[in-house]
Amino acid sequence: MADVPGGTGRYTRELTSALAECAPPTWSVQTVVARHSDPSQALIPGVDGPRVLPVPRRALIAAWERGMRYWPGGDSVHAPTPLAPPGPSRGRPLVVTVHDTVPWTHPETLTPRGARWHQRAITTAARQASALVVPTGAVSAELSRYTQPQCRVHVVGEGVSAALALPEQEGADAIAQRLDLPPRYLLTIGTLEPRKGIGVLLDALTRPEAPQLPLLIVGQRGWGEVEPMQIADRVGLDRARLRVLGRITDAELAVVLHRASALVVPSLAEGFGLPLLEAMAAGVPVVHSDVPALIEVAGGAGVPVRRQDPAALAYGLRTVLADPERTAALVAAGRRRAERFSWARAAQQVWRIHLELHQAR
Repeated sequence: MADVPGGTGRYTRELTSALAECAPPTWSVQTVVARHSDPSQALIPGVDGPRVLPVPRRALIAAWERGMRYWPGGDSVHAPTPLAPPGPSRGRPLVVTVHDTVPWTHPETLTPRGARWHQRAITTAARQASALVVPTGAVSAELSRYTQPQCRVHVVGEGVSAALALPEQEGADAIAQRLDLPPRYLLTIGTLEPRKGIGVLLDALTRPEAPQLPLLIVGQRGWGEVEPMQIADRVGLDRARLRVLGRITDAELAVVLHRASALVVPSLAEGFGLPLLEAMAAGVPVVHSDVPALIEVAGGAGVPVRRQDPAALAYGLRTVLADPERTAALVAAGRRRAERFSWARAAQQVWRIHLELHQAR
């Protein structure tokens, strides 16, 4: 329900839906949200709820930050972000997902307030939760350097939404026409904020070795006043080569993704990099920065380039698109890699964590 749900919004919706689909006998899944003017935004098909707590978000955050043991309900709680109660209650387990260590490794890419809050919330979860879930081994290794978790840390990967993994659906041509998609284009997906590396990407596209293709950007504006058109003017990129689509529906995203010539992930920091996996599942070659989590998720099926290096990024894009045989090999490797991840598999792993904790209480 955040103004800019971002990747954690996708994670919450997809994982919760999958948890409900594969719930063990006698168990059910219910969502709980803070008081909100429109809780219907949190409706997930097949999931009970949302049950609305009598306190608004800010009050809930303040209460849990101060250690108030206000249990949101249930025999076991899974917090899909670090916003969580301060610990288990009466033997009922609490499992918290920590998506990345950006608040420590790249605090300058968050708001100062956001970095401080996430550091506190993650530290509390690492000290008090029954277990932590992280999306990659890279995040697990980094987390141990900053928080020294007092509970077990489980690496549980993510998956690809069925709506995005399917081949082009009926009406795809109409969507492409409405969005005025060019015949060939580069694509990047993510909230417009400093750590996504948009400036590096736009700079790379000004280089003579870069493919002379337009760039489409999918994602809402976040914080930090990242304005792609202004950045394009600053680095000397023709505005005609840049389009910001903003937030689009899953049906639109599926069409935009499947028709892209390549996905570019120039991030400075990531915990998983869901668009990378989604592109691979869609048969789109990927060029990504050398962030450890992206290297791990790609598993050698993408083209890694040095972070914050426009020249390296331009060259990486050229090597992908100038050689059809290499492009085909990357597409095939990407599809195989994506098959190793699914939301159903992630949900089964999360259920195993909760059931083991519940049985051990």
